[in-house]
Amino acid sequence: MKRIVLLRHGESLWNKENRFTGWTDVDLSEKGVEEACKAGDALREAGFSFEAAYTSYLKRAVKTLNCVLDRLDEDWIPVEKTWRLNEKHYGMLQGLNKSETTVQYGEEQVHIWRRSYDVAPAPVGKDDPRNPGMDIRYAGVPDRELPRTESLKDTIGRVMPYWKCIIFPALMYKDSLLVVAHG
Repeated sequence: MKRIVLLRHGESLWNKENRFTGWTDVDLSEKGVEEACKAGDALREAGFSFEAAYTSYLKRAVKTLNCVLDRLDEDWIPVEKTWRLNEKHYGMLQGLNKSETTVQYGEEQVHIWRRSYDVAPAPVGKDDPRNPGMDIRYAGVPDRELPRTESLKDTIGRVMPYWKCIIFPALMYKDSLLVVAHG
């Protein structure tokens, strides 16, 4: 049987602080590390084994994957990291406390930014440190492809080609894949 397991990263420090994270590279909290280890234990106990894994460039997903693979004793399997699996870019909301943002902009507007299909928050500026073009990780990615904000529609447009062209076709020659990414 062919299987793809999708796993969200453990709690990050900004999840704990109720902040919009997006492409900001925030580490796992202690609880997040525990969650990642428990996920690995649960996968092991359920008899899972993987031949390859995929993750984003963001350390909360990478570290979750590393914890899981360690618990499975599969640290050796090939891992492909890609910016295309990064979380939705929250633009100018990145780093802001969600409760404070709701007070400032209203519950309805924050809900629209977070959950609507095609409405994105305001973008970060070209010189804003939250602009992925300022990060060495994305130096090889054409600037026109790097988001400064994203709606769900934009995020799907970034992730789905990778899913369709890389991950899904890997099932032709592999039986079990693990994808550790974002919500």
